[in-house]
Amino acid sequence: MNFYNLSVTAATGEEISMKDYEGKVVLIVNTATGCGFTPHYKDIEEMYEKFHEKGLEVIDVPCNQFAGQTPGSDDEIHEFCTLKYHTQFPQMKKADVNGENAIPLFKYLKSQKGFEGFGKGAAALAMSVMLSKIDKDYKNNPEIKWNFTKFVVNRNGEVVARFEPTAKMEEVAKFVEELI
Repeated sequence: MNFYNLSVTAATGEEISMKDYEGKVVLIVNTATGCGFTPHYKDIEEMYEKFHEKGLEVIDVPCNQFAGQTPGSDDEIHEFCTLKYHTQFPQMKKADVNGENAIPLFKYLKSQKGFEGFGKGAAALAMSVMLSKIDKDYKNNPEIKWNFTKFVVNRNGEVVARFEPTAKMEEVAKFVEELI
């Protein structure tokens, strides 16, 4: 199994093969419309606008598994993102990223890049405290911890980075730019 063997369902219902992204840098993110990290949409859109013509693709997978912060339909989510953040990158169908119903794309990503911590700072500490109440073993499993976890796949289809939602978006953008 490799990245290019996978597919994901677009919000339109169309099946999107990762093979379509061969030779490109891909940022994959599980998103939410009602989360403290939702403003990451702005930074992701800026990256998309800056690097899309140079080979960046974004795969946005809305997910309602974290405190029910994405309650809307696919159409409502799309409307929110395009009106509030002017997103132009394609959105996928709302899906699970953890558990038995997790989509294969996220199962694969987690198998390639496990959880390595939230970093330092107030947001990192807050996430650690919150997650230790939800999952005492959260540090030792690859599961997605919260909305806006980002994976980066290089032009060869290798999962080369995982950024937790607490990572500064400037770091994510710098990493992506180095691959472009």
